[in-house]
Amino acid sequence: MNHGIVAVDKPEGISSAKVVARVKRHLNVKKVGHTGTLDPFATGLMLCGINKGTRISRFLLGGPKQYRATLCLGVTTDTLDCTGQVENRADPSVLTQITEQQVQEVVNAFLGPQLQHPPIYSALKHNGQPLYKLARQGKAVQKPPRAIEIYSIAMVKVEMPHVTIDVHSSAGTYIRSLAQDIGTKLGCGAHLTALRRTHSCGFSVDRAVSLSDFESMDLDGAIQRIVPMAEVLSFMPGFEADGELLRKIGFGQDLSLDKKIAPPVDMGKPFVKIVNPDGGLAAVVEYDPDGDKYNYCCVFVD
Repeated sequence: MNHGIVAVDKPEGISSAKVVARVKRHLNVKKVGHTGTLDPFATGLMLCGINKGTRISRFLLGGPKQYRATLCLGVTTDTLDCTGQVENRADPSVLTQITEQQVQEVVNAFLGPQLQHPPIYSALKHNGQPLYKLARQGKAVQKPPRAIEIYSIAMVKVEMPHVTIDVHSSAGTYIRSLAQDIGTKLGCGAHLTALRRTHSCGFSVDRAVSLSDFESMDLDGAIQRIVPMAEVLSFMPGFEADGELLRKIGFGQDLSLDKKIAPPVDMGKPFVKIVNPDGGLAAVVEYDPDGDKYNYCCVFVD
C-alpha cells in the first residue's frame, strides 16, 4: 500500500471535496484528505494526503502559502469574490482618480503582521455551524479579527479596474479579505476575481499534476505521483533510527534523550521526524522540554 501526498493542480469550478473524492476514486484507496481548501472558483495547488499520508496533514495545515490574486476595484460583493451578489459600485470618476502609484503604496502597506477579519462567507464555524450556511440563512456572523502575517506582497500588473498581486502569507490568511481591505484603503471597494495557489509547504504548482491528467493515468502512473511521507516532511528536522530504536517505537516505549536521540537544534520547531534505514517515515515526535524526552505524535512502524 502506498502512503504520502499527491500534489494536484485544482481546476476552476469544483470544490476541494470533489477533488479529494476524484483522487480517492482513481487510486481506489480507503483514505484521502487535503491540507487546506480552495474555494470552487480558485485554482492551483492542493495537497492530497493518501492513506497514512492523511496523518501528516496536520504538519502542513499551518504552513505558509503563496498565491497570485486578481482584484477588481470599484465593485464589492457579499462574498468578497466574483461568486457573490454585488453590493456596491463606485462612481467611475473615483476609479479614474486612482493612480498606479497609489495602488502600489496601498498594496505595500499590507506587508507584515496584522489583524484580519475572516469573511462572513467562510468555512469557519459558529456554534457548530459553518459561517457560510448562517450567512445564506440571513444570519451572518462576523468573527473577531485574527492575527495573520503577510511575508511578502508584490504588484504584478495594473489594468484598471483589475490589479494582480502575488502574496506570500501565513496560514489562516483570507485573500478575499485582503482584496476587500485593499479596496477599502483605496476608497473604492474591491472584490477578488481570480485566485491561484502557487506554493505550499515546499510544494510548487509547477510540479503538480492537473486533475484531468491524473485521472487519465493508469494506476501505476497515478501511484508514481504519490510523494513519500518522509520527503513531504523535508522541512522538518530528523534523524535515522537503528533496529533498537525502531523496536522501541514499535512498542511505544519512552524516547528519552541519549547519544542516538538529541534535542532539536531549534526549540521553536519541536517536531522531529524519525526515518528508518530505508528512508521511510517511522514516526513523528514532539520534544517535551519538561520531561527532556520526545512524545509520539504519529507512528508508522507496524
